[in-house]
Order: sequence, then structure tokens, then C-alpha cells
Amino acid sequence: MSFRIEGYVIVSADGMLADASHVMPDSLKFDGDKLFFEQALDRAALIVHGRNSHEQQPNSPKRKRLILTRKIKALTVDPEMPNATLWNPEQASFEEACAFADVASGMVAVIGGPAVFEMFMGRYDTFWLSEAPHVRLPGGEGCFVGVPQRSPQQVLTSHGMQPSAPYLLDAAHEVTVTAWRRT
Repeated sequence: MSFRIEGYVIVSADGMLADASHVMPDSLKFDGDKLFFEQALDRAALIVHGRNSHEQQPNSPKRKRLILTRKIKALTVDPEMPNATLWNPEQASFEEACAFADVASGMVAVIGGPAVFEMFMGRYDTFWLSEAPHVRLPGGEGCFVGVPQRSPQQVLTSHGMQPSAPYLLDAAHEVTVTAWRRT
């Protein structure tokens, strides 16, 4: 198996990916970031996320995915989404889940939430951190384990990743994306 593992998240100025009710609010949705995200997922061989994450895009039903859940024992096809494999990482390895999903190579897009991001912290080739500097979500859900005690940037740095120059996705709202790569 040969994978390139990439993470994707947009965060508020205070490092949140969702509000206090664990929902991504409209205030954190920007056309430039949505387009960047959608184009990346269209290139992915496999998408990995938890039960509460889903990109809700036109091509979503066509995409192969692993959905992490602790409610199952064995790898199984999601009865609601035929392209999705339900995966309990306590029962099967990532490689076993990929084999079950019939994906052996390509880009794997990890799209959250915090516990899912954490599982891959030692394996990312690139983590794409989009930031919305004018949005604050007090009491929200931190994008990574350890946020807000540490910033998302401090978490990525602590896992041996370094940022490239940010790329502007939305000039009006100063939304940027930064590629963090292993040093």
C-alpha cells in the first residue's frame, strides 16, 4: 500500500472547527475554502472521518470513505452509503480498513474531527490548515486534541510539521490556507 495522507480543516481565530453544539456554523463557510476543499476531495482515493463529519458536496456519494465508529466490531459497509466502510480502529488497522474498502494507493484525505485528526498526526504528508481570522467560536470544538490550550499551529509544530507560505482563499474575509509538511 502506498498512500499520501493529507489533513484538511478550516478553523476560527480561536482554533475551533465547530460551535458549542458541535456544528460547523455558516460563519466558518467561505466559497474560496469550499472550492479548495472540494477540488482536493475530488482528487482523493479515500476520505477518512468520524460519524459527525461529512463534506455534503455534490460528489460526496461517489467518494470512497472510511467512517470511524466505536459502535461496530468488524469492518462493514455502511448500510446508508454503499461507498463507505464503517471502521472501528480498535478492531482493525488502517491498512486492513483500506484493503476492505478496496483502496491500495493514492491520496487519503482526513477531514475530522479532532480524534480522527489525532490518529494520523504521525503520518500526515501534508496538513492543509485553513484559517478564518475574523471568526470566533467561544466554547466551540477545537480542531485538534489539545486546542484551545494550544493553538492549531503549536499542535502541528509539536508533531514535526512546518508551515509553508499561506495562500489567500478569500480576500474579503482574509481566509488563508497553509500547507504544513513534515520536516
